[in-house]
Order: sequence, then C-alpha cells, then structure tokens
Amino acid sequence: MWVLAEPLLPEFAPRPQGGGTAPADERAVFTAVVFVLTSGCAWRMLPPSFGVTVPTAHRRFSVGTDAGLWRRLHRAVLDELGGKGLIDWSRVVIDAAAARAKKGAHDRSEPGQSGSKIHVLSDHTGIPLSVGISAANTNDAAALEPLVKAIPAVRSRRGPRRRRKLHADKAYDTAGLRRWVRDRGIEVRIARKGIESAEPLGRHRWIIEPTMSWLTGYRRLNIRYDRKATHYLGFLTLAATLTCYKKLAKSTT
Repeated sequence: MWVLAEPLLPEFAPRPQGGGTAPADERAVFTAVVFVLTSGCAWRMLPPSFGVTVPTAHRRFSVGTDAGLWRRLHRAVLDELGGKGLIDWSRVVIDAAAARAKKGAHDRSEPGQSGSKIHVLSDHTGIPLSVGISAANTNDAAALEPLVKAIPAVRSRRGPRRRRKLHADKAYDTAGLRRWVRDRGIEVRIARKGIESAEPLGRHRWIIEPTMSWLTGYRRLNIRYDRKATHYLGFLTLAATLTCYKKLAKSTT
C-alpha cells in the first residue's frame, strides 16, 4: 500500500533560513500511524523501534489529516479495486455503530449524550465505500445523504450497470430519504417502521455486519481518545482503506 500512499503524501518544504520541522522517514511515519490505529496504543507509547519520535509521528498524522491524505488514499485503493471489477455496485448497504469516548474526546450536541457514532456505507461485497462520524445521539438517518454523496467516482471496467439498490434498516425509514434516494436513480429497500420486519432484508443487509466488525477490529476505533473529530475520522478512513486493501491483496494471490 505504500506504493499508493507515497505519491499522495503532503510535501515537506524546509525553510530557506533553516530550522522548523526536520525531515523524517515518511515510510516509517506511515507505518507508525498504522501501528497506532491497529494496536490502539497512545501516541506517547509509540515504540522507539519505528525510528520516529512521538511528536513527529503525531504531527505528520495531523498534517496528513488536514490535507485529506486518508480520503485520497481510500479513493486510490478503491480505484484499484474498481479497475479489477471487484466492486459490486448493484447494491449498497448502510449501517452505524456506537463508540465510547474518553472525557473531552467526544462530539456532543445534547447534555448527557456522550460518545461518537460510526457510519459506514458498503457495496454488496462489504467493501466500505464511504465512512463518517457523528455525535452519539445523532439519528442514523441523518448520515444517509452525506454518505451517499461521499461515494467517490472510482474507476470501473464494467459496462452499463444494473439498477442500484440501497438497503437499510428501520432507522432510515423516512419519506424524505426515500424520495431523495429515488431521485438519484437508486431503488430503496428500507424496512418500514411498524409495517414490516427487517428479516426479509437480512440476506442483503448482513453483508455490512462483517465490515463493521473489520473496522472496529482496529483498536484505535473502539474507544475514541481523539479530541478532534477530524483525527478520529482520519483513523476511521485509514481503517476503511486498509480493509479495502486487504481485499485487493487477496485478489492478487
């Protein structure tokens, strides 16, 4: 994945007068960030064996996050998957999961509602196409439009696509969302509140359950320690990228 990541890294430009941020081994920094994501360790506990100081690793992660590095890397991996015909666009599935947060590290819109919520939209094979975060008390339905809009325009070697369908549970059952999705040429399969069970949708909706499990398997996402929402979203996007890359790597073995 480093081959895809290296060209996307923000450029380091030393100041002509000297001083400022010292150059660093970019691959070592990238590896250290992945280690923090997968292990869940605090930045200050980063092992010295990476050859990168804690301030440097954290600063480069912050710079990369502000520059949109993780989002662009996610799209680069999706491009590779799309070019191989490994993305199934016929159906997309949306779901959300709650995440605990340390004091001061959560989004909160109402008193007493702490923590964050992870939102994910995947293709029919469980590949995460777009991700997002919100306050813990945010209704799941509020994330549907942003997630659909955030799906990147990735490469595809396929011809005309079949009519797409969006699957979701009853939390997304609102008339406004149904109209909004249909207006974009997407068929809606959302369980209706008080009318039908979600069971008939299970054979399609279950696809995203392993995806949620894969993402929460990255221990940095289990509990939100990051005060900045952009940092937590950066880790989530990197986790989605790694999940996609594993699918890509498996296809070449």
